[in-house]
Amino acid sequence: MDLMWNNARYLWKRIPPAIKSANAELGAVWSVGQRIWQRDFPGIYTTISAHQWSETIQPIMEALRDATRRRAFGLVSQAYTSIVADDFAAFVGLPVEEAVKGVLEQGWQADFSTRMVMPKKPGVLEASFNRFIPSSAYKDNSASSNEN
Repeated sequence: MDLMWNNARYLWKRIPPAIKSANAELGAVWSVGQRIWQRDFPGIYTTISAHQWSETIQPIMEALRDATRRRAFGLVSQAYTSIVADDFAAFVGLPVEEAVKGVLEQGWQADFSTRMVMPKKPGVLEASFNRFIPSSAYKDNSASSNEN
């Protein structure tokens, strides 16, 4: 994976400035890539949501956002015994209420008085992460979903 990001950086350097400035979407794709290689999960979601993608790129960005969200859930479940709900929500790119509702449905615990989320350890969760990508995630990170 690191080799892929290094190749992307070198490719970006080789693209003539005139082509970069003529195609705003190319610059936006590059901005998303930068957030990925910096491991800036909240920045990935924000950057994806900030741009009006073409019909060609939109499904790719949606898939990237969903894959990033699944990865974030997995990383939190492996690395944390508890995490502040606001931090968790930013890490998975969802509003706090939607993020907490989703993890409760997955068997995690939440303490509403301390605003903490307690992940369930990996193994039990991995198959269910695909179910948790809320339908609102396909629209934007700020929308709420009434679907499960």
